[in-house]
Amino acid sequence: MLQIEEIPAKPKEPKKIRVAAYARVSSDKDAAFHSLEAQTEYYRNYVSAHPDWELVSIYSDNGISGTTIKRPEFQRMLQDCRDGKIDLVVTKSVTRFARNTVILLETIRELKRLGIDCYFEKEDMHSISPDGELLLTLLAMYAEEEARSASENQRWRIQKKFQNGEPWVGKMLGYRFKDGNLVVIPEEAAIVRQIFTDYLSGMGQHTIAKKLFLQGVRPDNGNAWSGSSIRRILTNEAYTGNLVLQKTFCPDFRTKRSQINRGERAIYHVSNSHEAIIDQESFDAVQTELQARATLRSSNSTKTIKPYHLFHGLIYCGYCGRSYGHHRTNAKKYDKSVWACPTLYVMGKDICPSQRIPEDILIEKTKEVLAVDELDRDTLLTRVRQIIVPAHNRLQYLLVDGTVVDAEWRHRSRSESWTEEMREAARQKTIERWRKERKNE
Repeated sequence: MLQIEEIPAKPKEPKKIRVAAYARVSSDKDAAFHSLEAQTEYYRNYVSAHPDWELVSIYSDNGISGTTIKRPEFQRMLQDCRDGKIDLVVTKSVTRFARNTVILLETIRELKRLGIDCYFEKEDMHSISPDGELLLTLLAMYAEEEARSASENQRWRIQKKFQNGEPWVGKMLGYRFKDGNLVVIPEEAAIVRQIFTDYLSGMGQHTIAKKLFLQGVRPDNGNAWSGSSIRRILTNEAYTGNLVLQKTFCPDFRTKRSQINRGERAIYHVSNSHEAIIDQESFDAVQTELQARATLRSSNSTKTIKPYHLFHGLIYCGYCGRSYGHHRTNAKKYDKSVWACPTLYVMGKDICPSQRIPEDILIEKTKEVLAVDELDRDTLLTRVRQIIVPAHNRLQYLLVDGTVVDAEWRHRSRSESWTEEMREAARQKTIERWRKERKNE
């Protein structure tokens, strides 16, 4: 006899929504009223108030403008979204998320493709709703215009200060800005005088940088000493008690990148504005010496202007932060190309314990990371934002889409790396040595 038994369907367990909270404060003033700590605590309580939500992480950027996408925590959040760790992003408002219309829309559309919703509390709006993108576009345009207005106001304030002979930024080695004036810091002023004295005594800029490092002296910006940082001090007329204001300006409020003022803006000369550290005669002598050495290098140089090498401006040292440069070793014999940190190359491992990387290995690893058979400059610029060298035999690729890829490499053994020309040169050297030894017997 036919028997049918019904097995009831199991109720589907409700899946918790994985939530990420994003917070951003763009200035110290903002932080005073809406500190990241307060926002973090707020979002913990906010998420816990929803039983079906699960907090993945709170991503917070401090002191970074919403007009740029180069925000470390923002990028980390996007990467976690791409890795499938997040279902919903919660943030205070559209302006906290982004003040650039293009960045906002591109990010929202990418998250939509990943099936991830964004909720903006102040506007009470979900990005994944039918009319969400239209409203976001209008709000982002308003936010961008607001950022433009703030930038114009800031530029007006700076301009007024320049017209009154006041510097905008008062911190430099040897000085601090106090009560509207540049005040000498004696112990730092002694370092500045030492730099000028050493240069006039015949020392080079890189040699001075190495000397300061070995003395344990740190630059005022916290970075490593370099020839260029020494040159900036040697050419800074502020050390004579005079000021040249608005030597640089920022043409685009979105990128916030400064460029040298070559006449596009007014330049202001202020004489006897503060106490001098270097007398005018010594300063002028240094400028004359700088010009003389530059002329000598130019007359002795046989270099011609060449196009950028493949990885130019993309590789950065994980120890001192400087951009790697292209070099050739034993070029006449083997034409071997390597990439090295300029601090290591000029001042040695005592200053920067980084590592040279053969270009052929770098090309090989980059092809593996990008999954391409051929590599050219356009491909690199389109796909790669930076290549960091964090430690020996390691590379970290920061791709344009926000992905971070780690790679390891090793030096090839001599048998693998030697070309037939190199082997022949070694053979000839051995034969020559053997002949000399036979001749002396």
